[in-house]
Amino acid sequence: MKNKKLQAVIANTAIGVVSLIAIIPILLIVINAFKTGAESSSMGFALPKTFHFDNFSTVIEKGKLGHSFLNSFAYSGISALFCILFSSMAAFALSRNRSRLNRLLYFFLILGIALPLNYFTLIDVMKWTELMNTRAGIIVLYMVTQIPFSVFILFGFIGGVPKELDEAGVIDGCGPIRLYFSVIFPVLQPAAVTVFILAFLNTWNEFLLPLYYLNSAQKWPMTLAVYNFFGQFQQSWNLVSADIILTILPVLIVYLLGQRFIIAGMTSGSVKG
Repeated sequence: MKNKKLQAVIANTAIGVVSLIAIIPILLIVINAFKTGAESSSMGFALPKTFHFDNFSTVIEKGKLGHSFLNSFAYSGISALFCILFSSMAAFALSRNRSRLNRLLYFFLILGIALPLNYFTLIDVMKWTELMNTRAGIIVLYMVTQIPFSVFILFGFIGGVPKELDEAGVIDGCGPIRLYFSVIFPVLQPAAVTVFILAFLNTWNEFLLPLYYLNSAQKWPMTLAVYNFFGQFQQSWNLVSADIILTILPVLIVYLLGQRFIIAGMTSGSVKG
């Protein structure tokens, strides 16, 4: 009994320490986002004498974050949707037809989780396909980098879906495509939302891919806009902090909305059950 209590104390202490490590930088940014340039020069935890909300309007105007926000939302949203579509279709085919070839294809796909990208070789591929410095190209890159982990998640989820649903759909006259869209995909909603959230968060925070493959500032997402803004106002830590907050807020909103959707779906599913 004492050992269990000691383990619980150690675990809670470790969780508290990790939480503090994660919260302290965010708290520092939030505090300094409302200060003047002089007050924020030391990047301390002292509260501002007066809260300057106009820092955010300055950031949006001078940093041109409105255009960058639309770019980021389009890149992350479209790539995440295509990622769900192709990953779920691949996971469905590989899970329901477990031949030796499909098993090899599955392991080949999930190797992408661990293998690093070769950015220099990929530059040649992007030039050859004429996708370099294009919005379509960055969407494709975002999508394919998220597919391996998405297939890994959906493969296991589809494995738990009873095959009797497939048989019932075939008896009703469903072909493979109709079976997927009418029977399988509706069951995958909780997993699909999870994949969307993960893909959206990962691509929204992506820095290297747009840095290497987007040469036009008009096509930059918010991550590169923050980098450019930081270079332009490198001593204005209040504006840099406000910029970072505006970059964090959209993914936080998407995460919270996604969690509510998942919980609502699981609750309705349990009630029906």
